[in-house]
Amino acid sequence: MIVYSTNPDFVFEQEKTPEPETPAPEKQRLVVTIDRSGRAGKQVTLVKGFKGRADDLADLGKTLKIKCGVGGTVKDGVITIQGDFRDKVTAMLNQMGYNAKRGN
Repeated sequence: MIVYSTNPDFVFEQEKTPEPETPAPEKQRLVVTIDRSGRAGKQVTLVKGFKGRADDLADLGKTLKIKCGVGGTVKDGVITIQGDFRDKVTAMLNQMGYNAKRGN
């Protein structure tokens, strides 16, 4: 909603929706899959199902990219890692305490 005012002292304040708290790793259900579509035949590993704050997802994505030694992104709640690292990422997530399983 936009409010217009002729009052020079008026300050518009937006309601901020609180970001959801990140559940404990053992309560997360992550699925590790591989995807080739729209990437000119190149393989990428996708980690889906993370619930929680965007900062925590970005930190997890950064950790996985560093441990795999490759690039990737974190976008729209999905971690994308370049290459086929399904087994390695699943094992790392399980060691971190996440409930992760390998998809396709």
